[in-house]
This record gives sequence, C-alpha cells and structure tokens, in this order.
Amino acid sequence: MVETVAQALRLPYAAISLRDGKQEVIAASYGSRVGDPLPLQLTYQGKAIGQLLLCPRAPSEGWSARERRLLDDLARQAGVAAHAVELYTELRRARERLVIAREEERRRLRRDLLDGLGPQLASQTLTLSAASTLLRADPTAEELLAEALTHAQTAVTDIRRLVYGLRPPALDDLGLVGALTDQAAQYSASGLRVTVTAPDPFPPLPAAVEVACYRIAQEALTNVARHAQARSAMLTLTVDAPNPALTLEVLDDGCGLPAQLHAGVGLASMRERAAELGGTCVVEAASNVGVRVYARLPLAS
Repeated sequence: MVETVAQALRLPYAAISLRDGKQEVIAASYGSRVGDPLPLQLTYQGKAIGQLLLCPRAPSEGWSARERRLLDDLARQAGVAAHAVELYTELRRARERLVIAREEERRRLRRDLLDGLGPQLASQTLTLSAASTLLRADPTAEELLAEALTHAQTAVTDIRRLVYGLRPPALDDLGLVGALTDQAAQYSASGLRVTVTAPDPFPPLPAAVEVACYRIAQEALTNVARHAQARSAMLTLTVDAPNPALTLEVLDDGCGLPAQLHAGVGLASMRERAAELGGTCVVEAASNVGVRVYARLPLAS
C-alpha cells in the first residue's frame, strides 16, 4: 500500500505506523524520509490504530485540496487494512503463547510423572512381589497378587510411554546442546561426521524453543544422512542478544539441492515448527557446496 501511494503520487517517502501498546512502530515504509511527514490518522470503528505518514515531493511543497481529499479517503481505507494486520499480529502472538505454554506444561507433566507417579508405581510392584513370595501357600491370594502385579507393571510401562511422548527425554537428561551432540554422534557409524558448535555456557531456553530446535536439527541431519551424500556437516547454535532469538544452522558438504525440489513432510514440518513460535526456517543451497538449513526461533514474543 505505501509503495503504491508513494509511486502514484511521486512521493519520496510513505509509511504506516501501528500502535503497539503505548508507542507507535513503523509497520511498513517505502523510500527515504525527507523533512517532517504529513500524519494522517488511521482509525477503525472510531478507534485510532496508527498513522499514514507521507513526505511531500519537495520540503517547501504543500498539499492541494484535491490531494488532501484523496489522502483522507485513502487513510480511511488504510485503517481497515491496518486493523486486519493488527488482528493477524494478535492471533500470531496468541498462537506463540499457546505453543510456549503447551511445551512448558509438557515439561512440567513429564517431570511430575517421572519423579512422582513413576517411582510410586515401581515401588508398588516391589511390594506386590514381596507379598506374593510370602503368600505362596495360599493359591487364591497368590493369584490375586500376580494379577495386581501385572496391572502395576503395565501401568509403569504406560507411564513411561506417556513421559517419552510428552517431550524428548534427551533434552531433560542432557540439555539441548548435549542432546544434539549425542544425536550427531550416532551418524559417525554411517561415515558422516557432524560437528556441533554452541556458546559455553549455554543459556536456559523456553521449553517450546528447545523442542522446536531439537526437532528441526534432527530432521535436517536425517536429510543430510539420507540424501546429501555428504562426508561432514556442521551444526551451529547461536543466541542473538538485540532481538532475543536462538538461531540454528546446519551446513553439509554434499551434492546440494535437486533441480526440482519437492517439499515433503520433513521440510514442511521444520517450517511449521519455526512458524509456531513466530520464527522462520529456510532450506537453501549453500554458498560453496551442499545445503544450508537456517532456522531463527524468537525467545520473546
């Protein structure tokens, strides 16, 4: 919209700012700002949601009455579009908060099940085994205890399956860097050497970011092992400070991308996991040889 307005009216600069809390943030701009722009209020159903900012063709040049009428009408139309952008932003942030809350709850549930209910059920199986030994003279009691022992063992197995399904166990046992290093070591038997580089010490991360990074890296390395015909790959984790984000880069020295790349379930899954957190995941040809997978996962929404 701002590009069209600037080009149609031959303006050096046009921008739209939207309210974010108590301040206004430039959401889109075109050209270079010259002097003080003309601010036109953007409203939706009587509520101010931002401004359309326009710089005149020359610092000394004003706006004709016809141009002002046109721009005022345009501002009313832009208010509807800006409101749609505002709704989309709120929806995206709500989804990110939901994903983060979901993974934090999964981490809590896994800890509670593993540290609380799991040991209790395991101790019950030991108690039932001891009681069965003491009551072997009574066939009925022994049969009942054997049945109770079977049920308890089944419950323990089910609890373990639920625990492992909630969150990759390696993340809690080894941490993200340790889990990725352990994952990388598994490819050495197939002739693929994977190097993992990360900051030391590595900062604590939200559960959702840990899981997304681990799954994206896992899928990227699987693709390298299956399709790249590579001898080595390098996995790099970095944490950006200005706009807090975790970045993951996987580079291989393989045969590169095919001429006709068809995004399968794995590539789509990597992009979806990043998008859930408001991040991005790009799969592209590396500058020299091989393929580059780059994911950026925001740490704060």
